[in-house]
Amino acid sequence: MNSGQIVFAQLLDFLPKHQFRRCVKRYRGNHRIRSFSCFDQFLCMAFAQLTYRESLRDIETCLEAMRPKLYHAGFRGRIRRSTLADANESRDWRIYADFAHVLIATAQKLYAQDSFAVTLKQAAYAFDSTTIDLCLALFPWAQFRRRKGAVKLHTLLDLRGGIPCFIYIAHGKMHDVRALDKLVIEPGAFYIMDRGYVDFARLHRFTRSMAFFVVRSKSNLDFCRRLSHPVDRTTGLRSDQTIVLRGPKSSQAYPDVLRRVHYRDPDTDKRFVFLTNNFEQPALVIAQLYKCRWQVELFFKWIKQHLRIKAFYGTSENAVKTQVWVAIAVYVLVAIVKKQLAVDRSLYEILQILSITLFEKTPDLQALLTSYDQLEIPHDHNQLLLFDF
Repeated sequence: MNSGQIVFAQLLDFLPKHQFRRCVKRYRGNHRIRSFSCFDQFLCMAFAQLTYRESLRDIETCLEAMRPKLYHAGFRGRIRRSTLADANESRDWRIYADFAHVLIATAQKLYAQDSFAVTLKQAAYAFDSTTIDLCLALFPWAQFRRRKGAVKLHTLLDLRGGIPCFIYIAHGKMHDVRALDKLVIEPGAFYIMDRGYVDFARLHRFTRSMAFFVVRSKSNLDFCRRLSHPVDRTTGLRSDQTIVLRGPKSSQAYPDVLRRVHYRDPDTDKRFVFLTNNFEQPALVIAQLYKCRWQVELFFKWIKQHLRIKAFYGTSENAVKTQVWVAIAVYVLVAIVKKQLAVDRSLYEILQILSITLFEKTPDLQALLTSYDQLEIPHDHNQLLLFDF
């Protein structure tokens, strides 16, 4: 008796397959391909992310064990680790990067009305990077130190929903501030960054684009105070000033006035100084916005713990970028499923459920993900007792 579709197939129903075909056609991904298409490659890599596979052999073995169900799950080509390895090495990673951005655009619309810690009408983004260590002997193209390899993930995180809306994968040697040149700035939005992104020429680009930034100031900032505004010191605020830069290079790079907010965290007693080009929001909101920047750190921690982006199935640059972008696509896909099905579970819980139920048949994916029923342990079991009270 057929009790429903395979969970994997129901999950794939949330993918815009026509958009995937357009991404493949854009880079001629299926050119002269006979059996193992780009979609088969994506399904294999997505399966590996969802079930925490550790190697190509692991992927092949597990999928071969499910061979009678593969057709119903969407697979059309025969799964071989050598074929998958060749596909990861040769097929353009931009196919999966573009498709991940399609999913990101969908997720952003779904989470656009969500609130976060600060009451704000404008969009707010946190920008930061994380380093993924690599073995230099296996990844010679990713030299970071003399005996160490690495790549950096420069990520712009939408604070409404925790959706990564921009990711740039670069060599470990690339300085964080250079990633600002890759951003497409949204007018009216807030961009929250740590002090590693203090470059006044680049920050002035936000002002010219009618966007706002909140960045932590460096201790050696050379400035001249123009105005001081009253603050409520019981909230942790210490000062709210209008300043101009006084250094010969910085004043030329950023000739406009800036706002300098001094804040002491009541919980940790640490002091923070922020710079922003927004003069409308209260000073406390500026401090609270910077506190929200921690969400991007939590995002990095989450994906490193629950997605396969620290150990790779291939050693080429193309294979690494393909795996990272498929991982991001899987993360966003799960976020879309959570929102569209109104699942009251965390992304971690949804991933754990999917990892053991991908090839099971169920009439309703939503019922599977939202069920909280636990198996009851019978009290009249016949297990021997170690102690008799």
